[in-house]
Amino acid sequence: MPWVKGLLFMNDYKLGPWLVVIAALLWAVDAPFRKFLTADLSSTTIVLMEHITIAFLVLVFLFKYLKELKNLSWKEWLAVAFIGLGGSALATVFFTQSFRYVNPSVAILLQKVQPFIAILGAAFILKERLTKNFWLWAVVGIFGAYLVTFPELTITGLAFTGGTLGVVFALLAAFFWGGSTVFGRLVLQKISFQAMTAVRFLSALLFLLFLNLYYGTLSQLKGASQKDWLYVLIIAVLAGFVSLFIYYRGLRFTKASIATIGELAFPFSAVVVNWIFLDAKLEIGQILGGFILAISIIGLTKVNEAETQTKVAESGILNL
Repeated sequence: MPWVKGLLFMNDYKLGPWLVVIAALLWAVDAPFRKFLTADLSSTTIVLMEHITIAFLVLVFLFKYLKELKNLSWKEWLAVAFIGLGGSALATVFFTQSFRYVNPSVAILLQKVQPFIAILGAAFILKERLTKNFWLWAVVGIFGAYLVTFPELTITGLAFTGGTLGVVFALLAAFFWGGSTVFGRLVLQKISFQAMTAVRFLSALLFLLFLNLYYGTLSQLKGASQKDWLYVLIIAVLAGFVSLFIYYRGLRFTKASIATIGELAFPFSAVVVNWIFLDAKLEIGQILGGFILAISIIGLTKVNEAETQTKVAESGILNL
C-alpha cells in the first residue's frame, strides 16, 4: 500500500542519523586495545591486520552483494578508490602517525575541520541544500564536540614547534575521513549499504598490502602474538565491520552534511571509554558537551526528515 511505503520511507530518514551516531560511538571501543598494539607493532601493520580480519568477515557474510558493483560507473569507482584507499587505509595511518609528532590534543583538535570538509563536499559534489536550520544545529553540534574535547574551553598542548609534519598528517586524516562521508553517500545511490561496506574494506586491503610491502613491515605479521590477533579481532569486529555496516545503513538515508555532525559522537564516546578503561574521569563540561551534541542530532534528524519530505513532494515519487 502506498501510504505504508511512504511511512517506512520517512522512518528510515528519522533513523538514519541515529545509526550514524551509533556507529561513531562504536569507533571509540578500540582505544584500549589499540594502545596495547601500538607498543610493539607499526601503525601500518595494525591497520593491515584489521583489514585482513574484516576481509574474511566480508567474504563470509557479504560476498553475494559484490555483484552490485557492476552498477557503478567509472566516476563512482573513483569514489570507491578514495573511500577505500583514503578513508579506510591512509586516514587511519596518518592519524596514528600524527601522534608521533604532536600532542594528541592537537591531532584531535584538527579533526574538527572534518565536518567543514564534508559540508563543502556535500554542497559542491552532492548538491545538497544547506538551510538555515541545518547551519543552526550544525554549529550547536560542533560546539558540543569542542566541549567534549576541551571541557574548560581552553586548548592546551598546542605547541607546533617541530611538529609541522604531525599537523599535516592530522589534516590529511581529516580530509580523507570528511571526503569519504561525501563519496560514500554518492556511491550509496547505486549500491546497497552491504555492498558499500564490502567494497570499502576489500579495496583498502589491497592498498595496505602494497603499503606494507613498500615499508617492509609484512614480517611483523609473523611476530604478532595470539593476544595481538585477539585484540585485532575485537577492533575489527566492533570498531570496523559492525560499525561500518551500521554507518552505511544510516548514511544511505542521511544527507552527508548531516551525517558528518553525527560522527562527532566519536569524541564523546572516546572520553567515556577512557573514563571506564583508563580511569580518566568525565568532567562537567564534557557531560554538558555530550548533552548539547545529542540535542543537535535531534534537531538535525528533524531537518533530514523535513528536507526529504520536501524533496518527495517536489518529485511526486518515492525512490527507495
